[in-house]
Amino acid sequence: MKKNRRIVLITGTSRGIGRGLAEHFLRQGDTVCGCSRGPATLLHRRYAHWELEVGDEVAVVAMVRAVVRRFGRIDALVNNAGIAAMNHALLTPADTAQRIMATNFHGTFLFCREAAKAMVRRKAGRIVNFTTVATPLRLEGEAIYAASKAAVESFTQVLARELGPAGVTVNAVGPTPLPTDLIKNVPAAKMNALLERQAIRRLGTVEDVINVVEFFLAPGSGFVTGQVLYLGGVNG
Repeated sequence: MKKNRRIVLITGTSRGIGRGLAEHFLRQGDTVCGCSRGPATLLHRRYAHWELEVGDEVAVVAMVRAVVRRFGRIDALVNNAGIAAMNHALLTPADTAQRIMATNFHGTFLFCREAAKAMVRRKAGRIVNFTTVATPLRLEGEAIYAASKAAVESFTQVLARELGPAGVTVNAVGPTPLPTDLIKNVPAAKMNALLERQAIRRLGTVEDVINVVEFFLAPGSGFVTGQVLYLGGVNG
């Protein structure tokens, strides 16, 4: 991949980490193709937006094909879109569990499958999936969310082996909590207890995540694949 000339597909670009990633890549001179459940919140001449549910197979296939037709390739895929519901497992409705799995795992799978087809044809590409420290920390009240991301981690590692011979890398980043909408309803006591389990006891920042994503996407990282990197000093 040539620096500053990348075609980057990012899911969940309307706000939070996804929006921050999109703005970062645009500043680098890249072209960003983003999506969210609602209309675009980012206007830029090198930004193209699709409105869809990431778990909708027909919509995902259509978007990826449209990106390839329009730009000729996909250099990097960043599967950022995700949702959470913080309930005790015994109080979690089945439809909530299905919705979390559809977005966090099924959506990641669909975008990986479709984008990888274009990458394999070119014998080049980078995929970065998103997990969470809730998985290695076995956080109570987040059983379904953590399970969905555990599925993403396993999928990432197997896909890395499947795509490695084609020159496509697949890795995952696991952010600590960031001050985004995803944690706005978490009680302060629970958040403080979580931070105490980190080696570096603070909330993460979008810049922390960008640093890891850029490492995985860097030209020199072609031998780095199948890795899950948690932030904040949390160990898997």
